[in-house]
Amino acid sequence: MNARRLVLLLPVAVLAVAIVAAFAIGKYPVAPADALAVLWAKLTGGTHGASEAVETVVMRIRGPRIAAALLVGAALAAAGAAYQGLFRNPLVSPDILGVSSGAALGAVIGIFLSLPVIAIQGLSFVGGLGAVAVVYGVATTVRGHDPVLVLVLAGVAIGALFGAGVALLKYIADPYNQLPAITFWLLGSLAGAAPRDLQTAAPLVLVGLVPLVLLRWRINLLSLGDEEAQALGVSTGATRAAVIAAATLMTASVVSISGIIGWVGLLIPHFARLLVGPDFGRLLPASALLGAGFLLLVDTLARIVASIEVPLGVLTALVGTPFFVWLLATVRRGWQ
Repeated sequence: MNARRLVLLLPVAVLAVAIVAAFAIGKYPVAPADALAVLWAKLTGGTHGASEAVETVVMRIRGPRIAAALLVGAALAAAGAAYQGLFRNPLVSPDILGVSSGAALGAVIGIFLSLPVIAIQGLSFVGGLGAVAVVYGVATTVRGHDPVLVLVLAGVAIGALFGAGVALLKYIADPYNQLPAITFWLLGSLAGAAPRDLQTAAPLVLVGLVPLVLLRWRINLLSLGDEEAQALGVSTGATRAAVIAAATLMTASVVSISGIIGWVGLLIPHFARLLVGPDFGRLLPASALLGAGFLLLVDTLARIVASIEVPLGVLTALVGTPFFVWLLATVRRGWQ
C-alpha cells in the first residue's frame, strides 16, 4: 500500500477511534465489545449478550447523540472546505456569509416567543438560509468590484446586523427563563439531540452534499480565479450560486439542531488539505470524515471533562485555537 492510500486511511481511522470511544466512555462505562454487539444485533436483528442497561445506554442515550455529532461535524467541515475553495481564502468558514448569525437570530426569536423546540429549530433553519439570501442579494446589486470580496464583506456586515438583533433580544429577555435558554443554545450542545432531529437534518445535508460532489472539478477551477475558470468553460456565477446554496443548506440544517459550534468549518479543512492536498474531489470526503471524528471526540470530552457538561462551542475553541496555531506554523513552513 502506497503512502497516499495510507494518508487517505487516516481520516477513517480517526473516525473509527472516535466512535468506539464515544460509545465506551461516560458516566456509565460500556465495554467496546458490548457496544459493538448491541449495534450489530440491531443491524442484523439478532441477539446480543449485553445487559438491558447497556442496550439502553448504547441505543437510546449515546446512539442518537453520536449520530448527531457525526452529522453536524461532517456537514460543517464539508461546507467549510467548499467555502474556502470557492472564495480562495483560508480564513473563510461556514458562518462567513451570515449563516450562523441568521440561524442564531431565528432560534433566539423562537426562544423569546416561548415556542416549542421544533418551531425554534425551524426558525433557526429559515434564519440561516434567509441571511445568506440577503447577503447574496446585496452582493449581486453591487457592481464594479471583485464579486468574491463584495460577497464576503456583505456577509460580515449582515452577520453583524443579525448579531445586534441577537444582543437586543438577550437584553430584553426574561433573565430567569428566556436568557439562560438563549445563552445555552448559542454556546452549542448535542445533549438534546433526538432521532427526529436526525430524520429532519440528514436528508437536507445529503441534498446539499450531492451538488458539491457533482461540481467538484468546477470548484477546483474556481480556486484558480474567475478569469481562468471562465476561460476553461466554467459559468462562474451559476457555479458559485450553486455551491453557496448547497453549503448553506448543509450548515443551516445542522446548526438548527446543535446551536452555534465554531472552529469545525475553519480548522478541519486546513488539516484535511494538509493530508490529501487541494484537489476538492479528495478534500471533500477527507474533511467530512475528519470533521465527524473531531466533533465526536470533542463531544465525548464535553461529557466527561467535568461534573457538568461543557458547551461544545467553548471546547471547540479551547481545543481548536492551539491546534490551529500549530497547523498555521506547519503550513507556513511548507509554503516556504
